[in-house]
Amino acid sequence: MEQIGDALRAVAMFGVTDFERNWEPHAWLKFTEDNYVIPIVAIVCYLSFCFGVRRLMEGHQPFSIRMPLAFWNMGLSLFSFCGMFRTVPLLLSRVLTMPYEQTICEPPINTWGTGPTGFWVMMFVYSKLPELVDTAFIVLRKRPLIFLHWYHHVTVLFFCWNAYATLAGTGLYFVAMNYSVHALMYGYYCLMALNMCPKSFPTVIITLSQIMQMFVGTGVCISAWIYWYNGVPCENDITNLVCGGLMYGSYLYLFTAFAFKRYLPKKPKTAAGEESNPAAETKKGK
Repeated sequence: MEQIGDALRAVAMFGVTDFERNWEPHAWLKFTEDNYVIPIVAIVCYLSFCFGVRRLMEGHQPFSIRMPLAFWNMGLSLFSFCGMFRTVPLLLSRVLTMPYEQTICEPPINTWGTGPTGFWVMMFVYSKLPELVDTAFIVLRKRPLIFLHWYHHVTVLFFCWNAYATLAGTGLYFVAMNYSVHALMYGYYCLMALNMCPKSFPTVIITLSQIMQMFVGTGVCISAWIYWYNGVPCENDITNLVCGGLMYGSYLYLFTAFAFKRYLPKKPKTAAGEESNPAAETKKGK
């Protein structure tokens, strides 16, 4: 396992720049801790846009912004691939070579919080601000704005900001998983905007990866809370753990409900509008 862990660490460091190698998080951590007003103002403006502009658009034709949408999704996909390349191998290395407790409780400032991985963790946190632009494309194109979409953006932004400000030891799990899912998801959105995605592409893969992310995230928060409750030294703020557990638990429910609604076949309806019962229809034919 040690050799595999070393190989994974080498992958995470492949092509690293001097800027990434020498990156220190202290100034960014201080700025994040002192400026909670930034995500609060961003969330207020975001929600105002979501519901205010959507109402204004009711009497107007949707904007045709397919190419800007494609380039936006392409940029987020490439960004997420870069972040995934720097974080996932290191996380896997730690999982393979360390006790689980250490992977979620060890102070990040002494381990993955600095250098290349630390830089991409910081980029992940602050990328949640421009990611709010996703919703502008939905509103301006007059597409359905579901609760899961705007709820997810709002809560992720504030949770990530707080986790970074409090140096959450669990953070690498969330960052690595989210980068990985977004690399795939935004790549798919880009191809869809360009009309280049095969109709045979199994979109359920994206939804299942999101559900798995929420399942693991909930488990990580709960296990870290158990360590904290039992008095085990664990570099996690209890408020962040409780909020994170509730947040990921709600995501797990919402994404699972979305998957059932979208992918499970619906029962056919009769002419009277009632759902037909295949077993009953078989008996009638006998």
